[in-house]
Amino acid sequence: MNQKSLEQELKGNSYPGRGIVIGKSKDGRYAVTAYFIMGRSENSRNRVFVEDGEGIRTQAFDPSKLSDPSLIIYAPVRVLGNKTIVTNGDQTDTIYELMDKQQTFEQALRTREFEPDAPNYTPRISGIMHVEDGKYNYAMSILKSNNGNPDSCNRYTFAYENPIAGEGRFIHTYMGDGNPLPSYEGEPTLVGLDGDIDSFTELVWNSLNEDNKVSLFVRYIDIATGKYETRIVNKNK
Repeated sequence: MNQKSLEQELKGNSYPGRGIVIGKSKDGRYAVTAYFIMGRSENSRNRVFVEDGEGIRTQAFDPSKLSDPSLIIYAPVRVLGNKTIVTNGDQTDTIYELMDKQQTFEQALRTREFEPDAPNYTPRISGIMHVEDGKYNYAMSILKSNNGNPDSCNRYTFAYENPIAGEGRFIHTYMGDGNPLPSYEGEPTLVGLDGDIDSFTELVWNSLNEDNKVSLFVRYIDIATGKYETRIVNKNK
């Protein structure tokens, strides 16, 4: 798979929806993740990321304008010991709770399907990062309808052991804007990762469509120590 520019992937898609990037920094020191949300409706755009313990949650920016919280208010990021869970929905809680009961990432997601938001049937995208004793690996998943047919759920899990420095994988919900919105296709895109947490955060945020972007979360985890730094950017202030 040829490595692509994350900047160009984002700039070339006006509506990737929600997206997860996971990989390793170019200097090899950090496990890197980014999660962003976008919105077309007032309800979707009326959100911010806020810190919640070691993770984050979405929150209505203007509670008086919140019409349906079911698919937009959730915890995208939670930490379970040495594992960091990043998803685009309340399956974060499913993964956390079932892995806490010794089930695997894949087993936990077998209890879930794509979102029930006909006609889009938005895919559920998830990632998990495992940093322990100076070692790092991660996995990503997508649960999607069968080409828009909600009677069938297609499940894909991708695991990456000992990731290469300067490389990441990018998965998002939609191939682009449309009606209905076309689901992501294929293996997570191989992208280059460069820079420190601030320059990476700036690159991702500035590459997202100005009208549709809502919030961005970035975390760099020191592979040697497990300590992390976080950045949150919200369009609504």
